[in-house]
Amino acid sequence: MFDNVRADIATTLDEIREAGLFKPERVIGTPQSAAVTVTGGGRPGEVLNFCANNYLGLADHPEVLAAAKDALDRWGYGMASVRFICGTQDVHKALEDRLSAFLGQEDTILYSSCFDANGGVFETLLDDRDAVISDALNHASIIDGIRLSKARRHRYANRDLADLEQQLKETQDARRRLIVTDGVFSMDGYVAPLREICDLADRYGAMVMVDDSHAVGFVGPGGRGTPELHGVMDRVDIITGTLGKALGGASGGYVAARREIVALLRQRSRPYLFSNSLAPVIAAASLKVLDLVEQSNELRERLAANTALFRSRMTEAGFEILPGDHPIAPVMIGDAAKAGRLAELLLERGVYVIGFSFPVVPHGQARIRVQLSAAHSTEDVERVVAAFVDARAALGE
Repeated sequence: MFDNVRADIATTLDEIREAGLFKPERVIGTPQSAAVTVTGGGRPGEVLNFCANNYLGLADHPEVLAAAKDALDRWGYGMASVRFICGTQDVHKALEDRLSAFLGQEDTILYSSCFDANGGVFETLLDDRDAVISDALNHASIIDGIRLSKARRHRYANRDLADLEQQLKETQDARRRLIVTDGVFSMDGYVAPLREICDLADRYGAMVMVDDSHAVGFVGPGGRGTPELHGVMDRVDIITGTLGKALGGASGGYVAARREIVALLRQRSRPYLFSNSLAPVIAAASLKVLDLVEQSNELRERLAANTALFRSRMTEAGFEILPGDHPIAPVMIGDAAKAGRLAELLLERGVYVIGFSFPVVPHGQARIRVQLSAAHSTEDVERVVAAFVDARAALGE
């Protein structure tokens, strides 16, 4: 049967390659770190890693690794069960309690990923009597989660408060309304205007949900994310996030929210009810990560310094970088094929970055999304800027 569609799929793959949109997977043979060893594709050998979500450099932190090793002996490898059967250990409850306290929420529920967390919220809380109002640039997991619900779907232009207010006016007949936004938009590094969003939510009687995956751990005075940054920790009703970025970089996600919301998710959220529990080793190591985040500002300060240095040096060198101070620093290229070629040239020069193009970003807005880490040294940052300048020259720009 597959022979009937094989040729069509092969044609589609050829079209993706010809358009410069094919996304190869490079293989690394070392732990995730500021420098990694590439074992295949492009330039094998050690390269500087400027494309990971390892914002605080904790993916290979010795204290995190030690906590993980201890957890294997104490808690075992995996649960082989979902939470409500026999998949809940003390370590899962301890992490949920710790995240609740850290994020200033009443309760927290763990998921196998933030994609699953976003996939489990909307259909549980909303039905055809309700409306969800979503920022146009929200993450794919939010978009897919909304599609699973029967709620009326409304979209407002990215960070456009006037458009958001118009959507709120048009949905006043809904039983429940939920405004949902990324805290930080992952392709641009832009931060959502949460204070103003909460003001509109209060005015029109709506709830607010924030996916803070690219913020928790390092944004805000205590690393508690965009609600802390904007002073609205007590006004956001639902926070979703991941353990797979700044908080150790492994996997796993969560919903931190009002107590009643979490209680309902435990009863009705399908990704929670029908997926294995988060591996206990990840839960235990995440507790150590939270210790490190709360004990010191050093990693956040180092990350901020690296970000400011990279952004200033690249601007001085004549590159277009989307404005902001987030460690997501998109270097705008425009043409998809050119972005892909520039990434290859950078790899040849010892810098591992990725060209992003459609459908990840809109047509004509291809870019190199550079991501800074506290694990990078000042010398690392200077080297990557020099590599960009040299690769641009080799590209003929």
